[in-house]
Amino acid sequence: MCGRCLLRNRRSDPSISGFRPHNLLMLSLLRRWRERRILARHSIAEADWREALEAPCLQRLSVSEQARLRVLATFLLHEKALEPVQGLSLTSAMRARLAALACLPILNLGLRWYRDWHSIVLYPDLFVPKREVVDAAGVIHRVHAPLLGEAWQRGPVILSWAGVAESGAPPGHNVVIHELAHKLDMLNGEANGFPPLHGRMSRRTWSRTFQAAYQALERRMAMGYPPPLNPYALENPGEFFAVASEAFFETPRVIRDFDPALYKQLSLFYKQQPISAL
Repeated sequence: MCGRCLLRNRRSDPSISGFRPHNLLMLSLLRRWRERRILARHSIAEADWREALEAPCLQRLSVSEQARLRVLATFLLHEKALEPVQGLSLTSAMRARLAALACLPILNLGLRWYRDWHSIVLYPDLFVPKREVVDAAGVIHRVHAPLLGEAWQRGPVILSWAGVAESGAPPGHNVVIHELAHKLDMLNGEANGFPPLHGRMSRRTWSRTFQAAYQALERRMAMGYPPPLNPYALENPGEFFAVASEAFFETPRVIRDFDPALYKQLSLFYKQQPISAL
């Protein structure tokens, strides 16, 4: 049967035509019913939410934005497993704070941007992963470096609760946003500072802007000027994107003053304007 005939038959045969409009409407109604059920059964307590909003990067949100963030945070806590280890005990307030910070980057993107992973592992303090690294000469080195956070491609996000609790101190630092930015970056492969861009964004402009900002930070460091971003950003392009994302939400004026084009690209990607609320 030719492709055109097959297409015609599919349109005329209800058994193989796929979803009809009423099927799509039913799926939409079921999804909304499920969402209302989750919000009703697993809503974040008011006291816990007020405590979560004490984070400076969340205080600048409008009332309506905070309400939408609360909904997203509720869904995240329902869909992702929080796995405390080494004796860490999570209170409901701790869970709310973590979820609120984790959902800030996707406030206007949606929870689907956190697909393909299912858990957040939480250590009480710094953790030391054991890994082997092969250098250019083929020599294997065992690395034991203490970390505040780590993100695995198609794996969990790993965080130190001490780092979560200290988000925003010093200004510009936020381990939750940092690691979740890596997760967004990994949606189209390894974390290389080039997350999947929205349809109207230019890949060339993104690349040129980040390269120029990276080089500008290198020059400032070489000249001994106070860095506008955590120098860890110069580790590689993936870390630059994650560090710049921290600064975008925590100290937006600093990053705009450092590089207005960089601020604009981050604003287009995250679909937020944190500086407008200051």
